[in-house]
Amino acid sequence: MASSVSGTEEVRVSVLTPLKLVGLVCVFLALCLDVGAVLSPAWVTADDQYYLSLWMSCQKPVSSVNWSCDNKLTTDWQIATLALLLGGAALTLLSFLVALVSLCFGSRSRCYKPVAVMLFCAVVLQMCSLVLFPIKFIEMVRLTMYHEFNWGYGLAWGSTIFSFGGAILYCLNPKNYEDYY
Repeated sequence: MASSVSGTEEVRVSVLTPLKLVGLVCVFLALCLDVGAVLSPAWVTADDQYYLSLWMSCQKPVSSVNWSCDNKLTTDWQIATLALLLGGAALTLLSFLVALVSLCFGSRSRCYKPVAVMLFCAVVLQMCSLVLFPIKFIEMVRLTMYHEFNWGYGLAWGSTIFSFGGAILYCLNPKNYEDYY
């Protein structure tokens, strides 16, 4: 018995994969964490007497209740840290917009590689700023009291990690992972 094969087969082609949607969510979370890190007032704190952000430094003498604040963008390393972090955030924003536009207008597969490259570049810029900041801070400050890197610095690391995760997800080729769909 010979069976006949029909000339038409149903072929399901889906360029949008769950990995890419999770990648887009990762990029969005990285963007939100970038905004929080840049606006954070607490990158370094010390015993309720000192705090440092990317923009300003505030001190409170032990015997006083008033805080004294001044602009902290005075040294080259502070400006470089902020520029690297903002450059990474700008690349993250651009990659998010490209990924979102390509998702909405159907040109998805052509934009995966540029989005991944932009995200990897953002990760490199942000990692440079996040390594530069504590090294130069410890060189600059006399550690007469306990200093800790606070939640603003942690948000910046979280943004870097989510950007790296999104970049990896945009690098994955869906043709190699057909079992998932």
